[in-house]
Amino acid sequence: MALRPAHVNIKAVDPVAVGEFWAQALGWNAFHPGVTTYVGPRAELVWPDPDFLGIDIVPVPEPKTATTSRMRLELASSSPGHRAELLARLERLGAKPAGADRLGASCALLADPEGNEFCVPGPQETGRDTGPISAVVMDCTDPPAMARFWGAAIDWPVVAVTGERATLRSGRGTGPDLTFVRVPGTTPTLDRLHLDLRPDTGDDQAAQAVRLRALGAADLDVGQGGDVSWICLTDPDGHELCVLAAPGGESG
Repeated sequence: MALRPAHVNIKAVDPVAVGEFWAQALGWNAFHPGVTTYVGPRAELVWPDPDFLGIDIVPVPEPKTATTSRMRLELASSSPGHRAELLARLERLGAKPAGADRLGASCALLADPEGNEFCVPGPQETGRDTGPISAVVMDCTDPPAMARFWGAAIDWPVVAVTGERATLRSGRGTGPDLTFVRVPGTTPTLDRLHLDLRPDTGDDQAAQAVRLRALGAADLDVGQGGDVSWICLTDPDGHELCVLAAPGGESG
């Protein structure tokens, strides 16, 4: 019994504009099925995508205020030339440099039009089957512990682990990695990005939330009230996550 990452949830004041940015950045399509804007790889809306991790942009009234993000997308490049073309295209779309001190010179740290950070590292052999998003990266205090929690939560095997970095990869071999990077002195705070997790068909949402709490997750009150179809939690390092309803429910 495990959960499947359904999409990356990004909060935005203007979800349509942010959605169009990400659609063009990734070469995907933006859809507007309701109050959110969904970005995915298919010509028609397919949710959840069977191979890749989509992006769901959710409207919020407040702009981003934190100077750095503890969670970010990492975009794939296949060669130095492709990376240069990608960086130039992202700049034309409105991406801005966001500094790179904590990531190192090999990774270009940028921000989307509302300041959400993302990274474009150098070409990596492991990124060839991921699609345009090579990894979802979380800064944390203990990468091995995070790998244990998330590995149990979503049943992804650990493919690499050290004291400084740990990486999970879907057993299907498609879609982005989930990577945890040690950043000393980080303070747990809610970010503009989080993962929404979906139970398998016929599985029980409440039981999944109980299982995550037993693994170390904690309840999170973001003013969602009692009439929503998702359950808000935080992982042991304070990153927000949502457990969605079984197939057919709404997104968090």
